[in-house]
Amino acid sequence: MKRKAAIQKLSNLVNKDLRELADKYKVTVFTDSGGKNKGWAGHVLEKYLGLPINSSRRPNAGSWELKLVSLKYQKSGELKVKETMAITMINPDDLERTEFENSHLLAKLKRIVIGARIWESKEEEKSLFYGVTTFDLLGNLEVYNQIKDDYNSVKETIRTRGFSALKSEMGKYIQPRTKGRGHGSTSRAFYARKPFLNEFILPRLSQAK
Repeated sequence: MKRKAAIQKLSNLVNKDLRELADKYKVTVFTDSGGKNKGWAGHVLEKYLGLPINSSRRPNAGSWELKLVSLKYQKSGELKVKETMAITMINPDDLERTEFENSHLLAKLKRIVIGARIWESKEEEKSLFYGVTTFDLLGNLEVYNQIKDDYNSVKETIRTRGFSALKSEMGKYIQPRTKGRGHGSTSRAFYARKPFLNEFILPRLSQAK
């Protein structure tokens, strides 16, 4: 699917309840054992667009990547990004020998379609689709250079101190963080930090409405 067509189709979901669509598309939100599928809302969008459920390090629509962020109303009534956004897994051997220009991180961030939902509660009984926008990293040199620096910092840490030395405190816009089940997980992924999402993505979502 071309990116323009995907944006138009996702625009039709504004103010629609993604929880109802999860039932329609048979996307698991909670398992029988009570566990939660944290990526359920993103899977709903993939199903809606006819895209494969993607865990690959390549963009899931070929030339562009689909992402979803959760938004939450603060007590003041202000809308903010609720949490960081997972981008791609970190393979230490691959990262150590790959320059940023050829990285999976850049491939994911080059051309993104970002949908947003309103997070209501941990019970996930309802979640309205807020809107959709785009972000192209190659179109913002300042952000590009900072994310490149964040990437190279992770790369240098792995080279000099090892994979286990990665900390979530690293990076201004992009951080390496544990990804996987349980607090003992040794897997790491690149995540977009909340300040980055609030500064560069949330305003674009609001303007697109």
